[in-house]
Amino acid sequence: MKIGPTRVNVFLTTGIGVILLMLSSTLNESIAAPAIGPEAAHTLDPSILLGIAIIWIAAKIFGEIFERLGQPSVLGELLAGIVIGNLLLFGISTFEPLKDNAIIAALGDLGVIILLFEVGLESSVSEMLDVGWSSLFVAVLGVVAPLLLGWGVAVYFMPQEPTIAHVFVGATLCATSVGITARVLKDLGKISLRESRIILGAAVIDDVLGLIILAILTGIIAASAAGTELAWTGFIWIALKALLFFVVAIIINRVIVIPAFRGAGRFESRGVLLTISLAFCFLLSWAAAKAGLATIVGAFSAGILLDEAHFKSFSARGERSLHELIMPVSFVLVPIFFVRMGFKVDLRELARPGLIGFAAILTLAAIAGKQVCSLGVTEKGLNRLAVGLGMIPRGEVGLIFAGIGSALLIQNTAGQSAQVIGPSAFGAIVIMVIVTTLVTPPSLKWALTRKPVGPRASGRRQVKNSEHS
Repeated sequence: MKIGPTRVNVFLTTGIGVILLMLSSTLNESIAAPAIGPEAAHTLDPSILLGIAIIWIAAKIFGEIFERLGQPSVLGELLAGIVIGNLLLFGISTFEPLKDNAIIAALGDLGVIILLFEVGLESSVSEMLDVGWSSLFVAVLGVVAPLLLGWGVAVYFMPQEPTIAHVFVGATLCATSVGITARVLKDLGKISLRESRIILGAAVIDDVLGLIILAILTGIIAASAAGTELAWTGFIWIALKALLFFVVAIIINRVIVIPAFRGAGRFESRGVLLTISLAFCFLLSWAAAKAGLATIVGAFSAGILLDEAHFKSFSARGERSLHELIMPVSFVLVPIFFVRMGFKVDLRELARPGLIGFAAILTLAAIAGKQVCSLGVTEKGLNRLAVGLGMIPRGEVGLIFAGIGSALLIQNTAGQSAQVIGPSAFGAIVIMVIVTTLVTPPSLKWALTRKPVGPRASGRRQVKNSEHS
């Protein structure tokens, strides 16, 4: 007897409750029990292991539900964090220690580094240079328009917050989720279209520009924390520093990294390719941090720089590709990051007057901003609507920006230390991310499969008639 998808979802949802109830009492007892022995300070608290297990189980069950509904599993992982993080509303305080645990936070940070490394692996420097002017114009418009619109929305709904907070909210609207759009295009069999190549190329450039904006904003916040103001020359220097970082990374890659990979290809031990690739990722992440940039800038750069030239000696002897090798690491660490992002969503904030309106207007600004970018398509006869719709999803990138903003502190108008992205703004951004991620697959499918009109349609009819004749 076959079980329908609805019944399966009910079983999975029920399973979540049963598992969490069974584990909650154990976790509560583990956290309450004091450590015994002088060596306890140097050993891993077993309750952390239980907490990580709960995060993994909840992430996979919720992710499976969303996969069955035809949506990205990342939304399920985010929802798992929202559910666990708000159980206190129902009198369940067992999972509260997971929110601020340093080990779980570190694992989540590693997860986002791996995630940006994967995003970088999906493209290369040569592809970025080969996408043409359309992708560049689309990307620039797709950053500037959402940034300004989001900035304006934040000013209206957060008048008491400093300007840097308004700009940071706008920055969360800049980047495009390459992974979600690429998956939709692959599922539709449209990945080879010129429009698809423009979308993916622009999305990659979006990420680069977004990371530069993030570097500038974090530099402003750091200067403010030091009691100084960042002059306009400081803006230019941070932008140049980010670009210089990419240039130096490319040179080091050519001179040192490629020969190092060739030499490592002679090693006979297992796991060499994965290990040295992650080492390269972590080294660039460290270098980015030392240069005053975010670690994810280094991780993204490492992914872009690694290409087939690095892996020839490994593929020649039949080893699996780096994409296949990195997947298990990603499956383990990345969900922790998204669940932790869900932890930050306080459902009580959603009940505040005006927050739903804030989230709705911010979402409209996010969608409208990416429609503006379709004006950057220079070629005639292309589906500009599909390009604009393909740039809509914010997905993991928007959450990364919001997560960084929630961890940064700045003085508010009252002179008190406060988060750059507070609970209310974070909740609105999460809603924006969810909505933009949900609307992209059906809208992009409609735009790419609808019957063309105008010269492009008549041109196709002429080709078809000529074939019949």
